[in-house]
Amino acid sequence: MSRVVVAGGAGFVGSHLCDALLARGDQVVCVDDLSTGRRENLTAPSAEGQLELVVADVSREVPVEGPIDAVCHLASPASPPAYLRHPLETLAAGSEGTRRLLELAAAHRARFLLASTSEIYGDPVVHPQQESYRGNVDPTGPRSVYDEAKRFAESLTMAWRRTRAADTAIARIFNTYGPRLSAGDGRVVSNFVVQAMTGEPLTVYGDGSQTRSLCYVDDQVRGLLALLDSDEAGPVNIGNPDERTVLELAGTVRKLTGSQSPIVFEPLPTDDPTRRCPDITLARRALGWKPEVGLEDGLRRTIDHFAALLGAGAGAEDGGECGG
Repeated sequence: MSRVVVAGGAGFVGSHLCDALLARGDQVVCVDDLSTGRRENLTAPSAEGQLELVVADVSREVPVEGPIDAVCHLASPASPPAYLRHPLETLAAGSEGTRRLLELAAAHRARFLLASTSEIYGDPVVHPQQESYRGNVDPTGPRSVYDEAKRFAESLTMAWRRTRAADTAIARIFNTYGPRLSAGDGRVVSNFVVQAMTGEPLTVYGDGSQTRSLCYVDDQVRGLLALLDSDEAGPVNIGNPDERTVLELAGTVRKLTGSQSPIVFEPLPTDDPTRRCPDITLARRALGWKPEVGLEDGLRRTIDHFAALLGAGAGAEDGGECGG
C-alpha cells in the first residue's frame, strides 16, 4: 500500500484518479482548494478511512504531514471558461504550485507525476502530435495562461529531474470526457450533451472541420497510473488517437440522445486548435497502454451521467485539473 498525494483530486480527472488509487488499496491525500473541484466527487465506497481531503491552494501551501510515496499534480483550472476566468490563478498553479509539489515529493523521495496537456502543442503544424514536437503556441493570446502554465510546469519538472535527481514523470493529457464533467464545464462533449438533452441548439464553432481526439476518463486514468508505476520520465502522450471532426461529434451526440436540436455555427474562438490527435507509440511501447473504450460507448456513459445531473438540477462548474 502506498500513500499518494493527488493535487486537484476533487476535480474531474483528479477524482477518478483518487478512485482508482483507492480501489487498488492505496491511501490518498486529496489537496484541492475547491475553486473548481467539488467535494461530491470524493464519494467512492473505498474512500472510507483511506481518503483525506486537505483544502488548500497549492500555489500558496501544501500542508500535508506524514509519509508520502507519490505526488500527482493535477491542480489547475482545466476548462476554457475556468482558466479564462482565473488567469492569474492558472499561471500560479503551473508555476508556484508545481514548485511546491516538487519540493514535497523531493523531501520524501517520492515519485512526482505532472499532468500536462496536449494544449502545449498549440495549433499544431505536425500531425499526429509526437512528444518530440515543440508546438505552435501563442504565448500572449488569451489561452496562453493555460498553455504556458503547463509548458513552464514541464520545464520546471525536467529541471528538477536533471539538477536534483528527482523521480519525475510528465503525462500530456488529450481531450478527456466522462462522468463528473459538469453542465457548465465549457468543453465540447459537455456542451453538446447538455444542449442536446435540453433541446437547445448545438453550438459548433467555426465550420466544424476542426478535430478532437477524445479519451474516456477510465482509459485516461489507466494511462496515468501506468506512467506513475513505471520508471518512464516522459513526456508521454496519454490520449485516444481516434480523431473526429467537431461536426461529426455533434451528429453522434444528437443520434445517441435522440435529440432534434439544430446545429448552429459561431465564430471560432481565438487560438482554438484546428487539429488535435496524439501519437501514442511511446505509451504503447513503454507503458503497455492503449485506450479501450470506444467513442459511442463512452458517450453513452457520459449521457447517463448528465441525465442524472440535469434531473437533480445541478449545473455547477467543474474543473480542478488538466482536461487536456
